[in-house]
Amino acid sequence: MADVNRTWVLARRPHGTDFTGALELSDGVVPELAEGEVLVRNALLSLDAGTRMWMNPREDSYSPPTPLGSPVIGMVLGTVVASRHPDFRQGDLVRAYGQWSDYSVCQPDVAYAERLSWRLDDLRQYLAVFGPNGWTAYLGVLEYTQTKPGDTFVVSAASGVTGALAGQIAKQHGCRVVGITGSAAKCAWIVDELGFDAAIDYRSEDVSEALARLCPEGIDVYFDNVGGDILDAAMANMALFGRVGICGLIVNYDKDEPIPGPYKFDQILMKRLTLVGFFSPDFYHRGPDVDRKMRPWYEAGKLKMEFDVTEGLENTLDAYAKLFNSAKVGKSLVQLEELRP
Repeated sequence: MADVNRTWVLARRPHGTDFTGALELSDGVVPELAEGEVLVRNALLSLDAGTRMWMNPREDSYSPPTPLGSPVIGMVLGTVVASRHPDFRQGDLVRAYGQWSDYSVCQPDVAYAERLSWRLDDLRQYLAVFGPNGWTAYLGVLEYTQTKPGDTFVVSAASGVTGALAGQIAKQHGCRVVGITGSAAKCAWIVDELGFDAAIDYRSEDVSEALARLCPEGIDVYFDNVGGDILDAAMANMALFGRVGICGLIVNYDKDEPIPGPYKFDQILMKRLTLVGFFSPDFYHRGPDVDRKMRPWYEAGKLKMEFDVTEGLENTLDAYAKLFNSAKVGKSLVQLEELRP
């Protein structure tokens, strides 16, 4: 085990997506463990847009702001190298809330940490189909928005990990699925590879007009990952008694203060809509059950995922920026080393 533990530290609050001016890569020592702690050698960092909220000073977010000078927190996948917790042993494969660093100190009795089986054909899927993104997609589609066979289902950020999985799950459930994404290539991917029925390129099309054309009877379920103008476009095209699931609001994440919206708020009354928000830590305990339900689809090739992998901890900020500039497809990961039993 190396003596140095490089860690990305939140030195200043970022302005917009200027992460290089806010985060610093600091050299430290591998910490000694306290009772109940586990030391994980990080192999993969899961990059998720929602962590941008933790960098803001806002106190009304779904998570307290990260204190300045603290390590950046995120989901990691790695191997236990030392443990002072009775449920974790050296060599275990672990998914946990850790740090953007070479080694993460995890506290399983305080924050999420889970031992995993090495018997998965692609271990990266523990951060995609069989992880928080997959659970969010599955429960968001089938429970929170009460999606039914025959529904017209629309999802934004459809080429991102959660949006892509939500659309595929809705398709397996017998829905007509329309995805909103940010390029012709991404539109082709979700239609040709993932089986969506139609796609809208929000950069080159009027989203509201495209939704009216593609969903002439209205949208039964809108699975939102972005907020802003696209949420308004969907609200204007909802069917009577439609359901809107708020999974993410990426256009808001770099704002220090709440912003107005949706401007089509009146459609909640006019269309008698139901809006619901959901947040993955609320159902982490249900992960194993959801995994069992999705596994047949995955094994049949009906749940697919691309991975955008960046090599090296030092390149984390380049990879993170891709979440906000539409420069990636699928699940964003930073790889520090190969995973081996």
